[in-house]
Amino acid sequence: MDLTHVEAVLLDMDGTLVDSDAAVERGWRVWAAEYGVDAGTVLEIMHGSPSILTVRRLLPGADETAVAAAAARQLALQYDDLSDVVPAPGAPELLAALDDLALPWAVVTSADARLAKARLGAAGIDPPVLLTIEDVTAGKPDPEGYVLAAARLGVHPGRCLVVEDSTPGTTAGQAAGATVASLRGLPGDVPLAHLAELAGLLTRSLRPATG
Repeated sequence: MDLTHVEAVLLDMDGTLVDSDAAVERGWRVWAAEYGVDAGTVLEIMHGSPSILTVRRLLPGADETAVAAAAARQLALQYDDLSDVVPAPGAPELLAALDDLALPWAVVTSADARLAKARLGAAGIDPPVLLTIEDVTAGKPDPEGYVLAAARLGVHPGRCLVVEDSTPGTTAGQAAGATVASLRGLPGDVPLAHLAELAGLLTRSLRPATG
């Protein structure tokens, strides 16, 4: 896989850079019970989009005030649930490779700033650039977050590699014009089993062996 054009890496947070799947699911299960929504339906669509978009789909008869309150409740259930939040498999290797290659990188997440900072802190990750749902007018699958992240890094989106593990995320990366590396068996330009695989691909492309 040729990644010689990559000048920056834009990473999703939950499920991509940070292994927070259990915490996310716990929060949505409790929320579903409180709001009388089938948990199976919630778990099918909870991943990748901002909470307010997911809640709007799950509570189609609610007005915007009720939707906003329900979304805020869902986030509140997750803020302090950090006991098993850790770096995703291969994340330390990827971040070390980005540092070694001097590749700029950013995190683009559908979480709000409080939750993003809490989870990244629990995983011991301090991104140089962090964009949350509070920085954009529309969340994933809208490309705005990735376009803005590229601009903050001073790199054209077409020279960026977006790393995602959800359909809304890969859709956002593609719409931004970036190359998309995908996890969880999702279709993408660069299908990945784990982040350490990407570390190797970037190193081989950007620092080829000589001799």
